[in-house]
Amino acid sequence: MTFTHRGIGLGLAGMGLLALLGFVALRTDPVPVDLFTVTAAPMRITIDADGQTRIREIFEVAAPIAGTARRAPVAVGDRVQAGQSIVARVEPAAPALLDWRSRTEAEAAVAEAMAAYDLARAELARAEEDTRFATLQRDRTRALLERGVAALTQMETVSQQLALAEAALQAAQARSAMAQGHLDRARAALLAPTAGHAPESCCVELTAPSDGVVLSIATISEHPAPLGAPLVSIGDPSDLEIVADLLSADAVGLRPGTAALVERWGGPDPLMAVLDRIEPLAETRVSALGISEQRVDGIFQITTSPAARAGLGHGFAVFLRIIAWESDSALQVPLGALFRREEGWAVFIVEDGRARERAIAIGQRGTRMAQVLAGLSEGEIIITHPGAAVRDGVAVVDRRNL
Repeated sequence: MTFTHRGIGLGLAGMGLLALLGFVALRTDPVPVDLFTVTAAPMRITIDADGQTRIREIFEVAAPIAGTARRAPVAVGDRVQAGQSIVARVEPAAPALLDWRSRTEAEAAVAEAMAAYDLARAELARAEEDTRFATLQRDRTRALLERGVAALTQMETVSQQLALAEAALQAAQARSAMAQGHLDRARAALLAPTAGHAPESCCVELTAPSDGVVLSIATISEHPAPLGAPLVSIGDPSDLEIVADLLSADAVGLRPGTAALVERWGGPDPLMAVLDRIEPLAETRVSALGISEQRVDGIFQITTSPAARAGLGHGFAVFLRIIAWESDSALQVPLGALFRREEGWAVFIVEDGRARERAIAIGQRGTRMAQVLAGLSEGEIIITHPGAAVRDGVAVVDRRNL
């Protein structure tokens, strides 16, 4: 068999084509990936919490006696001065209406007291007469003694009788006063509710216990007020603090002095606040998703000047970003680049167009970024959100270049 030059050339060309097709068939295309350059930048870890403002010191004015609170002399929002501004007036309670049985008993008590008073007055009159007679006897005996007609023993006797008469007079006067008091008390039980009161006992006027504004009034119109009933609350709106609702697990790591940004309060710029204390008692609260959680209140003091937060008052809703940790320059990577490898963390870096798995150590973690403590250097390129196709040694290509 003879081979021509043309046949040989065609054969070689076919073999080259077959080799090229085999290479293309066996070649693995680079995996498109998202890349991120490791950088050092400021980093802040925050705990987000809903809060509510409240005035630090609220003074409640209560009724010191049972009676009727007159119509409020102040309105909500009025400014008051301690010890000067009258914020409430309470009139002593009027006598209650008597049923027929109670009235009959009260009338009988009045009659009894009247009889006792008359008896006491009669005894007083008798004592007064006895005293006048004893005085006259003493004066006569003294005159006779001076003329030498009466004996000294007679003078001593009449003097003693006068002293006894004067003591009996004093006792009769006391019994008369007691009888008068019993009679007045018995008559007071018959007073009707419309009898009124003496002008000097009309009202108890209550003044503001502190400088500030009137926050609330229990009832503006005149109304019955039992002893201790709240009437008016007073506070200083410039002295505000914030009560934040925190998870107990988050609150454990916070310390007094921790800074926080106050947002969504209604103003253009965030306010600054610092943690004053964490309340010692947590309680179970149900979240908006219906999950029972252990929550605790954190108290924050607003450090921004009152002039910069004008309009913010008691009971206003705010949103806090509590700065649990921050750094001016932290090496960081996106959370989406991390994956678990045994007990630690790892990422895929890109070297010479291929993915290389590398174990790293991380520190603080935020909502989007994590701090890198070891395993990476600034400027290295890593893969974010690696899929199942990304493995150690696989060729990769930046998705943005496709």
